[in-house]
Amino acid sequence: MKQVIHRKLSKYVLRTSLIVLLAFTFSLSAQEGDPAKGKSLFNANCAACHQLDKKMTGPALRNVEARLSEEQGLDRDWIYAWIRNSSAMIKSGDAYANKIYNEYGGAAMTAFPQLSDADIDNILAYTAEEKKAPVAAAVAVTPEGGSGGNSGGISNEIILGALAILFILLAAGLYLVNKTLRRFASAQGIELPEATKRTPLWKAFVQNQFLMIVVAIFFLLSSAYFVYGYLSQIGVDQGYEPVQPIHYSHRIHAGDNGIDCKYCHSSARVSKHSGIPSLNVCMNCHKSIYQVADETQQEGLSEYGIDYNAEIKKLYEAVGWDDENQKYTGETKPVKWVRIHNLPDFAYFNHSQHVTVAGVECQTCHGPVEEMEVMYQHAPLTMGWCINCHRETNVAVKDNAYYEKIHEELSKKYGVENLTAAQMGGLECGKCHY
Repeated sequence: MKQVIHRKLSKYVLRTSLIVLLAFTFSLSAQEGDPAKGKSLFNANCAACHQLDKKMTGPALRNVEARLSEEQGLDRDWIYAWIRNSSAMIKSGDAYANKIYNEYGGAAMTAFPQLSDADIDNILAYTAEEKKAPVAAAVAVTPEGGSGGNSGGISNEIILGALAILFILLAAGLYLVNKTLRRFASAQGIELPEATKRTPLWKAFVQNQFLMIVVAIFFLLSSAYFVYGYLSQIGVDQGYEPVQPIHYSHRIHAGDNGIDCKYCHSSARVSKHSGIPSLNVCMNCHKSIYQVADETQQEGLSEYGIDYNAEIKKLYEAVGWDDENQKYTGETKPVKWVRIHNLPDFAYFNHSQHVTVAGVECQTCHGPVEEMEVMYQHAPLTMGWCINCHRETNVAVKDNAYYEKIHEELSKKYGVENLTAAQMGGLECGKCHY
C-alpha cells in the first residue's frame, strides 16, 4: 500500500514539474529579445512609417506578435518572412499579406533583408512592452511655515514692520516730551517766546526772479529732452513678443533639433522678404511627428505653460489633416500669424542681398533665435542701428565674385584691404529709401 502511494506521489510531482518547466520555457520564449536594442532598431528602421500605439503610413505595432497569433494564427516565422521581403509574400498569394497590402493603399513595405532573426526578436520584444503611463509634471511645494526664499530666517517684511513700529513709538515719545515741557513751563510761569512770522518759502521763491528764470529754463530743456525721447521711440518695437495662434518654439526647432533657419524661411535666400513658411513645410515633419517626447512635454508644461501636443493638433486642424486615417480632408483654416518685425514702408531692406550675397547670419539681426521659446524682436531696427552696422561691418569679399571689381577699385581709393558696407555706398540715402 505504501509503495502504491509513493508511486502515485512520484507521478504527481513529476507531472507538476513538467508543467512548471513548460510554462517557464514558454515565458522565456515570449520574453526573448532585448527591448533596449529593439528600440534603437525600431527607431532606425521602422519609425518612419510605424508607431507603437498609432496608425500611420503602416499599422500600429504594439503587441503585434500576440495580435497576429491570436487573430490570424500567424507565428514568428511569418513575421520574419514579411519583414525581409513583403513583396515576395504578396506575390505568393499569402492571404493576410495581400489584405494588409490592399488596406494601406497598395504600398508594399520596404524590405529589410539585412535584419537577422536576433534583430527582429529585439524589435518584437520592444513592441511587446507595456505602454508607460505619462509622468505627471512636478509641482514645487513651499514647506509649511516657510516664507519663500527666507525659510528658516527672519523675513524682510518682519524687519521693516518692526522698524515702522519703532519709528511710530519714537515720534509719539517726542510729542509727549514736548507737551510735558510746555505744561511744566506754564506751571512755573515761564513765558515761551512767540514764533515770529516768516515769509513762506514758496512766496520767497516766486519773488526771486533769478531762480524763476533758472527753473523755467530747466523745465523747458527737460520737457524738450523727454519729448524728443518719446518721439524717437515711435515705431520702435524692440522686445515686441506677441502671442501667436499656434505656438512655435524656435528653441526646440532651431536649437535642440538644429533645423536651419532657411529651411523654413527659404525665400530669404532669393527674395526681399524672408516670408512666412507654408504649413506644408511644417507637415513635412509633423505628418510623422504627432506628439513630442514625454520629457519635452513635461518641460513645456512646467516651465512655459505650453502643451506642445495640443499645438500640433492646432496645426492638423489648420491644414486639414486627419491624423487617425492619415489623409487630408480638404477642410483648411487660415492661420492669422502676428507679424513681429515690421519696417516702415519707406525703408527698403533686401534679405537676399544680406543673406546670400553678404553672408550675414540670421542671428545678427534677429538675435539668439535658437534660444527663444517665444519669438520676439531682438534689435531696435532703427536707422541709426542699421547705419552703425554698415560702418562697422567688413564686406565678405573673399571667394565672392560679386565684389571683385568694385573691391579692387575702392581698395585703391581708400587704401585699405577690408571694405565696410559704408565705404561701398552703404550710407547713401537711395540705398534704403525709395
